[in-house]
Amino acid sequence: MRVIPLLEDKVVVLSGVGPGLGRALGEQASLMGADLVLASRTEKRLEKMAAVVREHGRRALVVPTDITDEGARAHLVEAALEEFGRVDCLINNAFGIPPMDPLTTLGLDGLRAAQETNVFAPLRLSALFADALAESKGSILMINSCVLYQSQPEFAGYKLSKGTLAHMSSSLATELGPRGIRVNSVAPSYIYEDVNKAYFDWLAQESGRTHEEVYAEKAAPTDLKRLATPEEVAQAALFLASDLAGAVTGQLLNIDCGEFHTGG
Repeated sequence: MRVIPLLEDKVVVLSGVGPGLGRALGEQASLMGADLVLASRTEKRLEKMAAVVREHGRRALVVPTDITDEGARAHLVEAALEEFGRVDCLINNAFGIPPMDPLTTLGLDGLRAAQETNVFAPLRLSALFADALAESKGSILMINSCVLYQSQPEFAGYKLSKGTLAHMSSSLATELGPRGIRVNSVAPSYIYEDVNKAYFDWLAQESGRTHEEVYAEKAAPTDLKRLATPEEVAQAALFLASDLAGAVTGQLLNIDCGEFHTGG
């Protein structure tokens, strides 16, 4: 697949460099021509991601970061600017999931922990990077989730934090827009990557079905009758970080193969 250099010589800060989408975001951004500042708790995972970025001829800065810690967040900003002198896009991809139980049964500690990672960390990172992003007329990208459209009790705690993130992103778009900063969100549904593949294996084993049957069940509600790959989600998301989306802000883009239709 040919990759268009939509992010040539831009500097992208990626918070949350895990398997699946985090890895795809880092690789696709580098293929599109960006240099990367990589932030998450696990240095070994960061170094593996950095090696991929460098294989594609781009620079990578590894900054082990607990994004729930204010001092660590401030250090991330300082390190990024010291290394590259600018920042063009902040991608808030890190997330935490509270226990998968009905909302009225959940303890507040689990809910607070999810809010710290899913809401307050993106808020503070956005605020701390705002001056640099204003200078570059850059953007912020929030990775949300199609859990926004679910009402199953087991998803409620996660939906609470992602719903808050969606409203916060809208407010930030209005607040930061006069400074030239765009704020957008993407909402993937099931992504066909290693974690969900293992989950489908488990569901198949528990229900006496095959992996393919579970996949077909999850894909059935979509218009395309399939699930998006991490690369597809990353490519659609990164379009919003490019100059082609220069007039797009305050939007939430579903990347779900047509599972949810939310337009007017």
